[in-house]
Amino acid sequence: MDIANIRKDYTLKSLTLNEVADLPLQQFAQWLEEAIKAQVNEPNAMNLATINAQNQPSSRVVLLKGLDHGLIFFTNYDSRKGRELREHPYAALNFFWPELERQVRIEGQVEMVTEAESDRYFHSRPISSQIGAWASPQSQVIPDRTFLETREREMTQRFQTEPIARPPHWGGFRVIPQYFEFWQGRASRLHDRIVYERGAARQWDKKILAP
Repeated sequence: MDIANIRKDYTLKSLTLNEVADLPLQQFAQWLEEAIKAQVNEPNAMNLATINAQNQPSSRVVLLKGLDHGLIFFTNYDSRKGRELREHPYAALNFFWPELERQVRIEGQVEMVTEAESDRYFHSRPISSQIGAWASPQSQVIPDRTFLETREREMTQRFQTEPIARPPHWGGFRVIPQYFEFWQGRASRLHDRIVYERGAARQWDKKILAP
């Protein structure tokens, strides 16, 4: 397996300061829409990086479920990422759309969304996913798969006689960006990179980075 010689030249598009929007969330929304229209596989999938009390990082892929003044996703608050985000409310996100030869990096502060927002999204989910949120003690050690299947049957039976309420341990986080980097692959590894950073007056400053 010769992984050192795996390479691809990027030639689809370019990216300049004159082309991008003044506000990074507008630019991100535009790129996300283009990824959806291009039928990119899982266009809302993003790598979420957090840190623990020992400043050790961990990352995993989650799904973007809302976009307003920040980027919203939902999870079990008692999971590893949920605990780390509540203890250290900062995160880094990464979107990679290889079909468009694009990547977006985002860093920012994290807040919990309101209970009303969490309720609204929870009840928009399929019934099986709502039951799954009750059945799975996410990130905890379990004896085997049978444990989950038993829990799922128990929760399914329970909610045949009562409405499915949102579990108190389940809800949303919002990442409020302080940093954006838009990356467009280019030939010869001379990629285009444009960064937005918050300035002293809270305005967004745009810069070009060397690849």
